[in-house]
Amino acid sequence: MGIGPGGLEHLTYKAKGAIDAAGVVIGYKTYLELIKPLLMGKEVISSGMRQERDRCARAIGLAASGKIVALVSGGDPGIYGMAGLVFEMLKVRGQGSGVRGQNIQKSNDSELTSHESRLSVEVIPGIAALNACASRLGAPLMHDFASISLSDLLTPREVIEKRLEAASAADFVIVLYNPKSKARTEQIAEARDIILKYRDGNTPVGIVRHATRADETVTITTLSKMLSNNIDMQSIVIIGNSKTFVWRGLLVTPRGYAV
Repeated sequence: MGIGPGGLEHLTYKAKGAIDAAGVVIGYKTYLELIKPLLMGKEVISSGMRQERDRCARAIGLAASGKIVALVSGGDPGIYGMAGLVFEMLKVRGQGSGVRGQNIQKSNDSELTSHESRLSVEVIPGIAALNACASRLGAPLMHDFASISLSDLLTPREVIEKRLEAASAADFVIVLYNPKSKARTEQIAEARDIILKYRDGNTPVGIVRHATRADETVTITTLSKMLSNNIDMQSIVIIGNSKTFVWRGLLVTPRGYAV
């Protein structure tokens, strides 16, 4: 389930209901802090970065034992979140029987236990970071856009570069997730250079850090100047297409209506 980038303030009614109904809540510790008032009286299991597989395995195991479990993702669970990994793990344990609808089916050669074969999985949407950031910038995603993560932990660097080339050449608005970390500082510069091959240096760029939280910062700059701004793992970078413009401090990508 997704809790949105801002936690309680942007939690959907359905997500709040799922947390209320759960006996166990599992998630990345930073995200759990955002919903701390809702966790009273519940079994809470938190862990750090890069422990996604462990969190999913714990959630599956506890649900198989008969508990109602809420596995928390920041933003939306189906966009760079935990939903896909849960389904992947269940598919492997079911030897390809996979998921039909929202019920996990058991085949004759399945390795799922009898409890696991009756698991019901529901993906509860949240407000994705790109939605929250776009709302802070104005209306930059009014036309076709591509979302690309610059993290090469799970995706080969050459694949990321190919996607940047394709999105830039096709004039998509480009949303960059995981743009820069303490250890990974070169990719954002390389991404900017790739995009500059296809776009003017004055192309509008929006940078939103900690979207919808108390320490949120919003910056509007240009493609040629974007690297002089603070960009880290808590930032989303939105790079306009050839039609995107700045109006009264807002980023706007025309949809094509005659005005």
